[in-house]
Amino acid sequence: MNQAASPPASIVIASRESALAMWQAQFITRRLGLLYPQTGISIMGMTTQGDQILDKPLAKIGGKGLFIKELEQALEDGRADIAVHSMKDVPMALPEGFMLAAITEREDPRDAFVSNNFSGLAELPEGAVVGTSSLRRESQIRHRFPHLKVEALRGNVQTRLRKLDEGQYQAIILAAAGLKRLGLSDRIAALISSEDSLPAVGQGALGIECRSDRGELPDFLKPLYHVETAQCVLAERAVSSVLGGSCQVPLGAFAEIADGKMRLRAFVASPDGRQMIRAEETGVPEAFEAIGKAAARKLLDGGAGDILAALAI
Repeated sequence: MNQAASPPASIVIASRESALAMWQAQFITRRLGLLYPQTGISIMGMTTQGDQILDKPLAKIGGKGLFIKELEQALEDGRADIAVHSMKDVPMALPEGFMLAAITEREDPRDAFVSNNFSGLAELPEGAVVGTSSLRRESQIRHRFPHLKVEALRGNVQTRLRKLDEGQYQAIILAAAGLKRLGLSDRIAALISSEDSLPAVGQGALGIECRSDRGELPDFLKPLYHVETAQCVLAERAVSSVLGGSCQVPLGAFAEIADGKMRLRAFVASPDGRQMIRAEETGVPEAFEAIGKAAARKLLDGGAGDILAALAI
């Protein structure tokens, strides 16, 4: 970045209008405000296709990319300068001319068990209804607890909690990060270890997207880039990219860094949980892409290709 460059006079952030998405946009607003107090920062709330179609599973209507298309259109049109996303909603390939300028430090990446009457999945009686919007979560629940009934659960966090409270489900599974960010930690009956429920690619991290032709704007976002989180998330995304990961694929990938070493675990499963292919890869964090690709090859060598082929039919 040119040392003489001045921060932009204004930054408009495109965001979905759900409470969680607005929290995320406000969080980035505060971070940027501390860095560039002279910059006027505003949020442009938008309703996306993914927010409008609530009566069908995401996997059936086009996947999580439906949550960001309208935001990208606002960047394209110049109505907004950046968009803030949950990294787990960001498709593996961005449209031409777009870039991820920053990946922020990760919040708790685990899944959360939420119930008013039970303290964990193992406590649920036979036939109990568990709600989740994720094939990844569903396949892992069915694999470990085939006696439970898993049903689709759509809507924002508050809507999902209301459906639980109304008795439509005995328990629901949500991302711990979202509950914590919204001040709803007290609704978490138990945090599910990554050994029992491997998180989604990018879960708990935020991404900041902008046009790649925006001159020095990406440079002004660099202070928000958390290298360790980015290395982990990009390793996870490499797994998904090789496997063609989307909402239609029950796939999880989770990387951690400890003592200068990255450990990446990944799985592909059949939706009913009967087939579960797992892989693990380790290495130096700087080799994040190679680690992700190596884990994906192990999954394919273990039979993941057959599962993926069956899902594509």
